[in-house]
Amino acid sequence: MSEQAIELRGVTKRFGQHVAVQQLDLSVPRGSIYGFIGPNGSGKTTTLRMILRIFRPDEGQVVVLGRPQGSVADDRLGYLPEERGLYKRMKVRDLLTYYARLKGFYRCRREIDDWLERLDAVGWADKKIDALSKGMAQKVQFIAAVIARPELVILDEPFSGLDPVNMEALRDAVLDLRRGGATVVFSTHDMTMAERMCDTIFMIFRGHKVLDGSLDTIQAQYPADRVRVQLSDPLAELPPLEGVADVQRHGRCFEFRMTNPERGQQLLQQMAAARPLTYFEVVKPSLHDIFVRIARPENGTGSDSARETRLN
Repeated sequence: MSEQAIELRGVTKRFGQHVAVQQLDLSVPRGSIYGFIGPNGSGKTTTLRMILRIFRPDEGQVVVLGRPQGSVADDRLGYLPEERGLYKRMKVRDLLTYYARLKGFYRCRREIDDWLERLDAVGWADKKIDALSKGMAQKVQFIAAVIARPELVILDEPFSGLDPVNMEALRDAVLDLRRGGATVVFSTHDMTMAERMCDTIFMIFRGHKVLDGSLDTIQAQYPADRVRVQLSDPLAELPPLEGVADVQRHGRCFEFRMTNPERGQQLLQQMAAARPLTYFEVVKPSLHDIFVRIARPENGTGSDSARETRLN
């Protein structure tokens, strides 16, 4: 058995004259949570649909669970699409039973009960789908994707529309899937959740891979140039400073980027002389910061967006 749940080798996909994905190489280890990120129109959804066999590549090879060819209805794969769709006139338990049996999982009653209890949805088991709130429908659709115990689960924006409590419940459920041996491909625009959950993070931009590795190794490729400070006086403004960009205020705290990361000590001395400080910290760039640096419009052809960070 291959150690990789998914392998893409030199994959290119075109739609007419538009190249959506170009010469993409990708490996998703079995038993991992692998984050897919990228701005709208980057080729992310196209890549996921090639993994799902909805699209075929024009060049290259897509290997999923050891098979270079296969069906979109592979029983070993579960999929939560970004565009939600459930049979609205069906009852929750009946719908989950139907999805389980489509995948060949007939003795599913206990599994359904376990998932409904885990996601605090037992009271909705005999309700029709069209009576559910958006958040509850989201949880039911998640259960439908994983009810047949798939080896590979692809989740496209699984936390969209959830409140913080339900978001945490679904996050714990995804982590349980990994502990049970499943591989999870997790597509999201929520950079904080990607940081918290993913073993490896992949970013595609304009059809090209630009990031691929753990958060630590990705962050190591970017300078620690973000500064977070708190002023003693809650009404005080940040003093004029050279070499400072992207200033943001949050109450008494300010965050900004140093154009020269080696000036951290000098900036601290300069600020302390101008304003009483209670806090000063130079921080690693977050995944959000890195995403914005690559994907912001003015960097469309810049050095950050053009380079690939391939790390292990």
